[in-house]
Amino acid sequence: MVSGLHAYLVSWLPTFPSLDWGSSLVDSLLQGLVGACAVAILCSLMKIYIYIQCLNDPERQKEKERIRHQWSLLDQLHLLVLSGTFMVVGHRVAALVVLEFSLRAVSTILSLDKGVHSCQLYLLCQYSLGCGVSCSLGYLQEGAPHRTWNLLLSVGLAALLTSYVWRVARHVFTMYELHCKERYCGACLFLLTTWHGIPRLLANALKVTFMVADLAAVALINRDFLTTSEAIRFWTPLTICYTLLVIYMQEEQRQNPTDQMAYQTVFVRMGGLLILLMTVGRWMDIVNVLISLVGEIWCLARAGVLLDICRKQDYSQRFSRSASASRQPPHQRKEHPPKSQPAATAS
Repeated sequence: MVSGLHAYLVSWLPTFPSLDWGSSLVDSLLQGLVGACAVAILCSLMKIYIYIQCLNDPERQKEKERIRHQWSLLDQLHLLVLSGTFMVVGHRVAALVVLEFSLRAVSTILSLDKGVHSCQLYLLCQYSLGCGVSCSLGYLQEGAPHRTWNLLLSVGLAALLTSYVWRVARHVFTMYELHCKERYCGACLFLLTTWHGIPRLLANALKVTFMVADLAAVALINRDFLTTSEAIRFWTPLTICYTLLVIYMQEEQRQNPTDQMAYQTVFVRMGGLLILLMTVGRWMDIVNVLISLVGEIWCLARAGVLLDICRKQDYSQRFSRSASASRQPPHQRKEHPPKSQPAATAS
């Protein structure tokens, strides 16, 4: 009787591709928590890096205060919203988001000049990072005998790292400047000598994460196709459309790097994915695309201050490099002066 009542109640609950009402619901929630913790750690480390960078520049004290006065309560709200979003989004849409960002990241890195890095890329990958972690955990833990316990262990480790990074960030915003002058705080002295390496640390971690996530994403998408022809009909238009879309958005972003352009890029990307899935996807994929659109906008809004600072920094770096290149005289070939002809003697 109890099992019949459970089946009756479950039949009335909404169904999602990645969400089953039972033990799989707990697993989906745990995967979403781990993905949200990864995003929180990324944002906190970038906030620490940009804060110390602004602190060392006398002309950027206003930007430092903007970072410092952000509400810490929003970090917990950000974690909860992303956890629910990653829990609900299906594996197909999450995998496509991961693959699209990987293509966009490669295009951005190749378009940058040698020796130049863009901090915007670390902040723009928030939602894709959470989707990648969730997809990777779902694929790697699929069929594991103790899947829920493994995910609980992952959540515990992720929560421990997140709380530690949050404490470090709060300590840096309040005491870093004083402790660096007094020279008695070990954590602040450690950051004083190693804060330059935060982007490199994040870059290495993101490379490994997205390499695993890309492999998991391809495997999860191909699992839904019964024949090779069905897979070709799906991957061919996806690859062509997203390659052209990434090239177009990359050029637009370079010419018009504004806050509105970042949101416009999200709408264009999700709109293209929506149109594609309307032809080769399922109806539930359309709902998941709309949820992903909300998640992307939420991540951009939460990191709006940091994105604005990074955008100005990237623009100033590009302008200074172009100005220095224009001041440098062009390479000219050394020409020997013509030999003097002997004067004609008067006859």
